[in-house]
Amino acid sequence: MNIDDDLSSLDELHSLAERGDVEAQYDLSLMYEVGMGVPQDDTLAAQWFRKAAEQGHPHAQYNLGNMYFQARGVPQNHEKAMVWLRMAAEQGHAYAQYNLGNLHYHGNHVEQDDRLALAWFLKAAEQGHAKAQNSLGIMYAKGEGVSRNLNQAAAWFLKAASQNYAPAQVHMGYVCAMGLGVPQNDTEALAWYTKAAEQGDPRAQNNLAVRYAKGQGVPKNDAQAVLWYHMAAEQGHPRAQNNLGLRYAKGEGVPQDHAVATAWFRKAAEQGHAESQCNLGVCYAKGQGVNKDDDEAALWYRKAANQGYVKAQYNLGGMYLKGRGVPQSDAQAVAWLRRASEQGHDKAEKILHTVLKRLLAR
Repeated sequence: MNIDDDLSSLDELHSLAERGDVEAQYDLSLMYEVGMGVPQDDTLAAQWFRKAAEQGHPHAQYNLGNMYFQARGVPQNHEKAMVWLRMAAEQGHAYAQYNLGNLHYHGNHVEQDDRLALAWFLKAAEQGHAKAQNSLGIMYAKGEGVSRNLNQAAAWFLKAASQNYAPAQVHMGYVCAMGLGVPQNDTEALAWYTKAAEQGDPRAQNNLAVRYAKGQGVPKNDAQAVLWYHMAAEQGHPRAQNNLGLRYAKGEGVPQDHAVATAWFRKAAEQGHAESQCNLGVCYAKGQGVNKDDDEAALWYRKAANQGYVKAQYNLGGMYLKGRGVPQSDAQAVAWLRRASEQGHDKAEKILHTVLKRLLAR
């Protein structure tokens, strides 16, 4: 087709759209939205979406709703966005149904309502919408808006995972690993984690690394464990960053390197990962990979302890007992050791008993 043919086709499409042909209006709006054969223009895209939407075109209604949400071609207006989104959803538009379910699930721009979320997810899921199927699985697994049912959860996860949807493949890996709604099967868990990991899902990459590290469903392989930890850690996954830090700290699958270990602990700790915060505290307390610094050690122990991480509570109690990095305080030591003891930390319980005995003997 030459340029004259292209222009003729565009003129014909414009003419049809102007005469009220709904499909021509929708096609023209898509062309303006992406700049296909015409200059990209969100304002014109929104205008043509509106014309088609007002004639009841569900795809146009959905797209116009999104434009109102995103302030593309129209001023941002969440109320109008919801109106158009609901119109599309009520006509059976699966993406609109999923988005409406998601809005109700999170309480964004509408009242939070698990039952309504479930209902809209179900409508989309029954049309094969993978994200909706995965969301349904989560709701059944947690008992949100419906009675908890692990068999149903696993069934919906499987539907979505079979469409190569990585988050659902991660969930399938987990339910197979734990035997939740399906028979426990380490080999199946490994297979699902691998599928998601190969798509770049950092949770799957971390979980796959754990299985190689422990030899679950596959022969133990430290090199593979480190490889997958690295992939997830480089995407910013805090658990993987912590796990990789532990590998470097212990020299498992990599040469021991406390400086590298500390760097990975820090990346995860700065994201609020409690175990990493505690591990970083240990690095400062022992001077491993960093200069010894009791103040920094206490600071990181406290961050983790405030999140309920038992080892950090124990360590912080010890810092108060000895006055390392914090002013010496038997009262604070007792408080933190008691918290650790209440979580079943044996050493904390023994030291707490000794401290209380000493204090009572005064």
